[in-house]
Amino acid sequence: MLRKPARLLRVAAFGGLSLGLSGCIPGAEKPELSLEVPASYRAAAKGDADAAVPALAWWRGFRSPELTGLMESAQLYNLDIAAAIAQIVQADAQVGVSGAALLPSVSGSANAEREKLATGSSSSLGSSGTFSQYSLGLSASYIVDFWGKNRATLAASEESATVSRYNREVVALTTMATVANTYFQVLAAQDQIKVTRRNLAAAERILALIKSQFAGGTASQLDLSQQEALVATQRAAIPPLEVTVGQNIASLAVLVARAPANFTVRGGSTTQIAVPRVTPGMPSELLYQRPDVRQAEAQLASSNFSVDAARAAFFPQIQLTGTTGFQSVALASLFAPGGWYYTLAAGLTQPLFDGFLLESQLKLAKGQQLQFLQAYRKAVLSAFADVEKALIALQKYTLQERLQSDVVASSRKAFEVSETQLRGGTVNLITVLQTQQTLFTAELNLVTVRLNKLLAASSLFQALGGGWTPAGTLAAAVQ
Repeated sequence: MLRKPARLLRVAAFGGLSLGLSGCIPGAEKPELSLEVPASYRAAAKGDADAAVPALAWWRGFRSPELTGLMESAQLYNLDIAAAIAQIVQADAQVGVSGAALLPSVSGSANAEREKLATGSSSSLGSSGTFSQYSLGLSASYIVDFWGKNRATLAASEESATVSRYNREVVALTTMATVANTYFQVLAAQDQIKVTRRNLAAAERILALIKSQFAGGTASQLDLSQQEALVATQRAAIPPLEVTVGQNIASLAVLVARAPANFTVRGGSTTQIAVPRVTPGMPSELLYQRPDVRQAEAQLASSNFSVDAARAAFFPQIQLTGTTGFQSVALASLFAPGGWYYTLAAGLTQPLFDGFLLESQLKLAKGQQLQFLQAYRKAVLSAFADVEKALIALQKYTLQERLQSDVVASSRKAFEVSETQLRGGTVNLITVLQTQQTLFTAELNLVTVRLNKLLAASSLFQALGGGWTPAGTLAAAVQ
């Protein structure tokens, strides 16, 4: 129960003490970042002389002209990027709003009045009791930012504008990665359609052979039905793949701000896409290259200045005001020397008790500062984790692609042998069915592995922050 009176005494004492201060309020204590930055990435390849840091146009490393065209269109026309740019305009305007408090406010006024006094009222202006009044003046006011509140508010707005600029880079990087991933999914689905149709042709070829044997009495109805079921399964697998192609092309259309009905993608094959070899560099470099990390850093800096502004609000506010102008009862004599007037005033306002509003606002600012500190720490750790995950995925999928290619080669050879033996009548149909199914599955799995490898490469570029800009010029690059 004694807490609130004690707080009242502290607020009053703090306000009285501030009246005698002659310096600016010290800045808020900045929180300790306590970042754990590893010396290197665990999954980074050693001794790769051909690897280089990501180029600014990193997607060109995939060596696909169509992908490059899609990326360039997304950079120009993507609506999410356009919305992020609009947020930059708003943030810059807010900087102007915050900066206005550091400048004097000047306004002009003009007034003309015609008055008639009541009958019988005494008037020195004539027996009629009717007179005119004209005035023209300027007024100005200025709040002295002695404690740095307005400067801190401006600095917080400037950091928020920086946040919006890095947000634009985050949106652009996410958009570029989404375009690449969606395009790769189109290629993979087209590959799967080709594999399925090729396998369908092989299954139909075997079916024709079994029908011939069935007619000759060397194959059973069960043999025929099993192969017919396999052929039907292969045919039924094609429409869902075509749906995948169509839906991903529609998604690409939205990413480049085109109507899906008027948008086409030629596509091709995942085998035509090269996988760039890049070095992840040092983990410490990532703190300058990831726009989301820089965004979190700027957000934390903005919250630091907000704490400064909230603390400065406890101190007195000094306001200077002045007015000047001309006043006369006749318009012709408005600018006569005797009509000039002026007033000057200075005022000081000291918060004494406001229902703990200022104290609560300071606590709020400190709480937000702590929140953004944890968000920054998480952004840094997540950035390191993203790179590690992308590196290990790219390495292992590259290995799996090589191993799965061996599986496909062996499966194809087994199927070719079984088909030859089937024609010669030296193998049963069960063996042929097994080799068919093994080959079909192996080829589809190879397409999936190639897709995963491309997605891992795209994820690595995204994890590294896209194309790398020298650390000293990165801040200028987002302007």
